[in-house]
Amino acid sequence: MIKRFEILDDKVVETKDVQSPIFLYIIPDDNEKRELIDKYKIDEHTLNSSLDPDELSRLEFEPDHIAIIFKRPENYIDKSQLLLKVSSMGVFLFKERAIIVIPKDIVLFDAKVFLKVSTLNDLVLRLLNRAINHYFAHINAINMISDELESKINMAMENKYLINLFTLEKSLVYYLNSINSNGVLLDKLKISAAKIGFTQTELELLEDILIDNNQCYRQAEISSNILASLMDARASIVGNNLNVLMKTLNIITIGIMVPTFVVSAFSMNVGIPLQQHPFAFYIIMGLALCSVSLVIFLWRKKKW
Repeated sequence: MIKRFEILDDKVVETKDVQSPIFLYIIPDDNEKRELIDKYKIDEHTLNSSLDPDELSRLEFEPDHIAIIFKRPENYIDKSQLLLKVSSMGVFLFKERAIIVIPKDIVLFDAKVFLKVSTLNDLVLRLLNRAINHYFAHINAINMISDELESKINMAMENKYLINLFTLEKSLVYYLNSINSNGVLLDKLKISAAKIGFTQTELELLEDILIDNNQCYRQAEISSNILASLMDARASIVGNNLNVLMKTLNIITIGIMVPTFVVSAFSMNVGIPLQQHPFAFYIIMGLALCSVSLVIFLWRKKKW
Protein backbone atom coordinates (compact mmCIF):
# COMPACT_ATOMS: atom_id res chain seq x y z
CA MET A 1 0.00 0.00 0.00
CA ILE A 2 1.23 3.47 -0.89
CA LYS A 3 0.39 6.73 0.84
CA ARG A 4 1.56 10.12 -0.34
CA PHE A 5 2.36 13.16 1.77
CA GLU A 6 3.58 16.69 1.30
CA ILE A 7 5.00 19.41 3.54
CA LEU A 8 2.38 22.15 3.82
CA ASP A 9 2.70 25.05 6.27
CA ASP A 10 5.52 23.21 8.05
CA LYS A 11 3.29 20.16 8.56
CA VAL A 12 3.26 16.73 6.94
CA VAL A 13 -0.18 16.21 5.40
CA GLU A 14 -1.54 13.40 3.25
CA THR A 15 -2.24 14.14 -0.39
CA LYS A 16 -3.43 12.39 -3.55
CA ASP A 17 -0.84 14.07 -5.75
CA VAL A 18 1.21 11.38 -7.52
CA GLN A 19 4.13 13.83 -7.70
CA SER A 20 4.18 14.45 -3.95
CA PRO A 21 7.64 14.63 -2.32
CA ILE A 22 6.98 11.94 0.31
CA PHE A 23 6.01 8.36 -0.52
CA LEU A 24 5.12 5.93 2.26
CA TYR A 25 5.21 2.25 1.30
CA ILE A 26 3.41 0.10 3.88
CA ILE A 27 4.20 -3.63 3.66
CA PRO A 28 5.05 -3.35 -0.04
CA ASP A 29 3.97 -6.28 -2.19
CA ASP A 30 6.08 -7.82 -4.95
CA ASN A 31 4.89 -5.31 -7.57
CA GLU A 32 5.65 -2.34 -5.33
CA LYS A 33 9.07 -3.77 -4.48
CA ARG A 34 9.80 -4.21 -8.18
CA GLU A 35 8.78 -0.59 -8.79
CA LEU A 36 11.15 0.62 -6.06
CA ILE A 37 13.99 -1.44 -7.48
CA ASP A 38 13.46 -0.69 -11.17
CA LYS A 39 12.13 2.86 -11.12
CA TYR A 40 13.98 4.35 -8.16
CA LYS A 41 17.11 2.15 -8.38
CA ILE A 42 16.89 1.06 -4.76
CA ASP A 43 19.12 -1.89 -3.97
CA GLU A 44 17.06 -5.04 -3.40
CA HIS A 45 19.07 -6.10 -0.36
CA THR A 46 18.74 -2.66 1.20
CA LEU A 47 15.01 -2.67 0.51
CA ASN A 48 14.61 -6.05 2.19
CA SER A 49 16.70 -4.80 5.10
CA SER A 50 14.12 -2.08 5.80
CA LEU A 51 11.56 -4.86 6.38
CA ASP A 52 13.83 -7.17 8.38
CA PRO A 53 13.48 -6.77 12.20
CA ASP A 54 16.93 -8.33 12.72
CA GLU A 55 18.76 -5.88 10.44
CA LEU A 56 21.20 -3.41 11.98
CA SER A 57 20.85 0.34 11.50
CA ARG A 58 23.09 1.68 8.78
CA LEU A 59 23.74 4.49 6.32
CA GLU A 60 24.53 3.90 2.65
CA PHE A 61 25.27 6.36 -0.15
CA GLU A 62 23.98 5.38 -3.58
CA PRO A 63 24.57 7.33 -6.83
CA ASP A 64 21.21 9.11 -6.73
CA HIS A 65 19.94 8.66 -3.17
CA ILE A 66 20.88 8.00 0.44
CA ALA A 67 19.61 4.85 2.16
CA ILE A 68 18.97 5.00 5.91
CA ILE A 69 17.92 1.90 7.86
CA PHE A 70 17.10 2.38 11.55
CA LYS A 71 15.33 0.56 14.36
CA ARG A 72 12.08 1.53 16.05
CA PRO A 73 9.99 -0.20 18.75
CA GLU A 74 6.82 -1.94 17.69
CA ASN A 75 3.55 -0.66 19.10
CA TYR A 76 2.44 -2.50 22.24
CA ILE A 77 -1.13 -3.75 21.68
CA ASP A 78 -1.39 -7.19 23.37
CA LYS A 79 -1.67 -6.94 27.16
CA SER A 80 -1.25 -10.69 27.51
CA GLN A 81 2.12 -10.58 25.75
CA LEU A 82 4.78 -8.54 27.54
CA LEU A 83 7.54 -9.20 25.02
CA LEU A 84 8.18 -5.88 23.31
CA LYS A 85 9.84 -6.23 19.94
CA VAL A 86 11.59 -3.92 17.51
CA SER A 87 11.28 -3.51 13.77
CA SER A 88 13.30 -1.88 11.02
CA MET A 89 12.36 1.08 8.89
CA GLY A 90 13.88 2.35 5.68
CA VAL A 91 14.15 5.93 4.43
CA PHE A 92 15.50 6.51 0.91
CA LEU A 93 16.35 10.16 0.51
CA PHE A 94 16.50 11.57 -3.02
CA LYS A 95 17.15 15.16 -3.99
CA GLU A 96 13.47 16.00 -4.38
CA ARG A 97 11.76 13.04 -2.74
CA ALA A 98 11.81 10.83 0.33
CA ILE A 99 10.58 7.24 0.13
CA ILE A 100 9.74 5.59 3.45
CA VAL A 101 9.28 1.82 3.73
CA ILE A 102 7.74 0.27 6.84
CA PRO A 103 6.79 -3.37 7.59
CA LYS A 104 3.52 -2.54 9.41
CA ASP A 105 0.66 -0.11 8.98
CA ILE A 106 1.16 2.55 11.64
CA VAL A 107 0.29 6.23 12.01
CA LEU A 108 3.66 7.74 11.29
CA PHE A 109 3.31 11.53 11.31
CA ASP A 110 1.07 12.03 14.33
CA ALA A 111 3.73 12.94 16.88
CA LYS A 112 4.50 16.42 18.15
CA VAL A 113 7.93 16.37 16.54
CA PHE A 114 6.33 16.74 13.08
CA LEU A 115 4.66 20.09 13.81
CA LYS A 116 7.46 22.12 12.24
CA VAL A 117 8.98 20.26 9.30
CA SER A 118 10.67 22.40 6.68
CA THR A 119 12.72 20.09 4.41
CA LEU A 120 13.11 16.41 3.56
CA ASN A 121 16.34 16.30 5.56
CA ASP A 122 14.43 17.72 8.49
CA LEU A 123 11.78 15.04 8.00
CA VAL A 124 14.39 12.27 8.23
CA LEU A 125 15.81 13.67 11.46
CA ARG A 126 12.35 13.95 12.98
CA LEU A 127 11.59 10.34 12.08
CA LEU A 128 14.70 9.35 14.03
CA ASN A 129 13.64 11.62 16.89
CA ARG A 130 10.19 10.03 16.94
CA ALA A 131 11.73 6.56 17.21
CA ILE A 132 13.83 7.65 20.20
CA ASN A 133 10.80 9.19 21.92
CA HIS A 134 8.96 5.94 21.28
CA TYR A 135 11.76 4.03 23.03
CA PHE A 136 11.56 6.43 25.99
CA ALA A 137 7.81 5.84 26.31
CA HIS A 138 8.21 2.07 26.17
CA ILE A 139 11.02 2.04 28.75
CA ASN A 140 8.86 4.08 31.13
CA ALA A 141 6.00 1.65 30.53
CA ILE A 142 8.31 -1.29 31.26
CA ASN A 143 9.33 0.32 34.55
CA MET A 144 5.70 0.79 35.57
CA ILE A 145 4.77 -2.77 34.60
CA SER A 146 7.75 -4.18 36.49
CA ASP A 147 6.75 -2.21 39.62
CA GLU A 148 3.25 -3.67 39.38
CA LEU A 149 4.64 -7.17 38.91
CA GLU A 150 6.93 -6.76 41.92
CA SER A 151 3.97 -5.97 44.17
CA LYS A 152 2.20 -9.09 42.89
CA ILE A 153 5.28 -11.25 43.40
CA ASN A 154 5.23 -10.41 47.13
CA MET A 155 2.04 -12.48 47.40
CA ALA A 156 2.66 -14.90 44.52
CA MET A 157 2.81 -18.70 44.87
CA GLU A 158 3.57 -19.42 41.21
CA ASN A 159 6.11 -18.44 38.55
CA LYS A 160 3.75 -16.53 36.24
CA TYR A 161 4.85 -13.07 37.36
CA LEU A 162 8.50 -14.08 37.37
CA ILE A 163 8.17 -15.21 33.76
CA ASN A 164 6.63 -11.83 32.93
CA LEU A 165 9.64 -10.09 34.46
CA PHE A 166 11.99 -12.31 32.47
CA THR A 167 10.07 -11.31 29.33
CA LEU A 168 10.42 -7.60 30.16
CA GLU A 169 14.14 -8.09 30.74
CA LYS A 170 14.42 -9.77 27.34
CA SER A 171 12.58 -6.83 25.76
CA LEU A 172 15.10 -4.42 27.29
CA VAL A 173 17.96 -6.42 25.81
CA TYR A 174 16.36 -6.01 22.37
CA TYR A 175 15.95 -2.30 23.02
CA LEU A 176 19.56 -1.88 24.13
CA ASN A 177 20.83 -3.49 20.93
CA SER A 178 18.52 -1.40 18.78
CA ILE A 179 19.25 1.91 20.51
CA ASN A 180 22.97 1.25 20.30
CA SER A 181 22.60 0.45 16.60
CA ASN A 182 20.71 3.70 16.07
CA GLY A 183 23.48 5.52 17.92
CA VAL A 184 26.04 4.25 15.44
CA LEU A 185 23.79 5.47 12.61
CA LEU A 186 23.47 8.92 14.18
CA ASP A 187 27.25 9.18 14.50
CA LYS A 188 27.60 8.37 10.81
CA LEU A 189 24.99 10.98 9.93
CA LYS A 190 26.92 13.56 11.92
CA ILE A 191 30.19 12.66 10.19
CA SER A 192 28.49 12.82 6.77
CA ALA A 193 26.46 15.97 7.51
CA ALA A 194 28.18 18.04 4.83
CA LYS A 195 27.80 15.29 2.23
CA ILE A 196 24.10 14.87 3.00
CA GLY A 197 23.54 18.62 2.99
CA PHE A 198 22.34 19.32 6.52
CA THR A 199 21.88 22.98 7.35
CA GLN A 200 23.18 24.44 10.61
CA THR A 201 19.71 24.17 12.16
CA GLU A 202 19.40 20.56 11.09
CA LEU A 203 22.88 19.82 12.42
CA GLU A 204 21.88 21.26 15.80
CA LEU A 205 18.78 19.05 15.75
CA LEU A 206 20.99 16.05 14.99
CA GLU A 207 23.16 16.93 18.00
CA ASP A 208 20.05 17.01 20.21
CA ILE A 209 18.91 13.65 18.83
CA LEU A 210 22.31 12.16 19.58
CA ILE A 211 22.08 13.35 23.19
CA ASP A 212 18.54 11.97 23.52
CA ASN A 213 19.62 8.62 22.09
CA ASN A 214 22.51 8.37 24.57
CA GLN A 215 20.17 9.20 27.45
CA CYS A 216 17.69 6.64 26.18
CA TYR A 217 20.41 3.98 26.07
CA ARG A 218 21.52 4.74 29.62
CA GLN A 219 17.95 4.62 30.88
CA ALA A 220 17.33 1.27 29.21
CA GLU A 221 20.64 -0.03 30.57
CA ILE A 222 19.78 1.01 34.13
CA SER A 223 16.33 -0.59 33.91
CA SER A 224 17.83 -3.79 32.50
CA ASN A 225 20.47 -3.96 35.23
CA ILE A 226 17.87 -3.44 37.95
CA LEU A 227 15.64 -6.20 36.60
CA ALA A 228 18.57 -8.59 36.20
CA SER A 229 20.17 -7.91 39.60
CA LEU A 230 16.96 -8.36 41.59
CA MET A 231 15.63 -11.36 39.69
CA ASP A 232 17.18 -13.91 42.09
CA ALA A 233 15.73 -12.07 45.08
CA ARG A 234 12.27 -12.09 43.52
CA ALA A 235 12.55 -15.81 42.79
CA SER A 236 13.48 -16.36 46.45
CA ILE A 237 10.38 -14.40 47.52
CA VAL A 238 8.13 -16.73 45.55
CA GLY A 239 9.86 -19.78 47.07
CA ASN A 240 9.59 -18.32 50.57
CA ASN A 241 5.89 -17.56 50.09
CA LEU A 242 5.32 -21.18 49.13
CA ASN A 243 7.26 -22.38 52.19
CA VAL A 244 5.17 -20.17 54.49
CA LEU A 245 1.99 -21.53 52.94
CA MET A 246 3.13 -25.14 53.37
CA LYS A 247 4.09 -24.47 57.03
CA THR A 248 0.67 -22.96 57.73
CA LEU A 249 -1.09 -25.91 56.11
CA ASN A 250 1.00 -28.37 58.16
CA ILE A 251 0.13 -26.60 61.40
CA ILE A 252 -3.56 -26.60 60.50
CA THR A 253 -3.31 -30.31 59.68
CA ILE A 254 -1.69 -31.07 63.05
CA GLY A 255 -4.31 -28.96 64.81
CA ILE A 256 -7.06 -31.03 63.22
CA MET A 257 -5.37 -34.40 63.76
CA VAL A 258 -4.96 -34.07 67.57
CA PRO A 259 -8.67 -33.68 68.46
CA THR A 260 -9.50 -36.26 65.80
CA PHE A 261 -7.21 -38.71 67.61
CA VAL A 262 -8.94 -38.02 70.94
CA VAL A 263 -12.39 -38.59 69.50
CA SER A 264 -11.25 -41.70 67.61
CA ALA A 265 -9.77 -43.23 70.78
CA PHE A 266 -13.17 -43.11 72.45
CA SER A 267 -14.94 -44.48 69.37
CA MET A 268 -13.38 -47.98 69.39
CA ASN A 269 -15.71 -50.99 69.59
CA VAL A 270 -14.13 -52.26 72.85
CA GLY A 271 -14.59 -51.45 76.46
CA ILE A 272 -13.37 -47.95 77.16
CA PRO A 273 -13.34 -45.62 80.19
CA LEU A 274 -16.40 -43.44 80.71
CA GLN A 275 -18.45 -45.80 78.57
CA GLN A 276 -21.35 -45.74 81.04
CA HIS A 277 -20.84 -42.20 82.29
CA PRO A 278 -23.88 -39.98 81.65
CA PHE A 279 -21.71 -37.04 80.59
CA ALA A 280 -19.22 -39.07 78.52
CA PHE A 281 -19.94 -37.13 75.31
CA TYR A 282 -19.28 -33.75 76.89
CA ILE A 283 -16.14 -34.97 78.63
CA ILE A 284 -14.73 -36.33 75.34
CA MET A 285 -15.56 -33.07 73.52
CA GLY A 286 -13.86 -31.15 76.34
CA LEU A 287 -10.72 -33.27 75.98
CA ALA A 288 -10.72 -32.62 72.22
CA LEU A 289 -11.10 -28.89 72.83
CA CYS A 290 -8.25 -28.98 75.36
CA SER A 291 -6.02 -30.73 72.83
CA VAL A 292 -6.74 -28.00 70.28
CA SER A 293 -5.97 -25.33 72.88
CA LEU A 294 -2.70 -27.09 73.72
CA VAL A 295 -1.65 -27.09 70.04
CA ILE A 296 -2.47 -23.38 69.72
CA PHE A 297 -0.53 -22.61 72.92
CA LEU A 298 2.56 -24.48 71.72
CA TRP A 299 2.25 -22.88 68.25
CA ARG A 300 2.38 -19.38 69.68
CA LYS A 301 4.99 -20.15 72.36
CA LYS A 302 7.36 -21.70 69.81
CA LYS A 303 6.48 -18.90 67.29
CA TRP A 304 5.82 -21.39 64.54
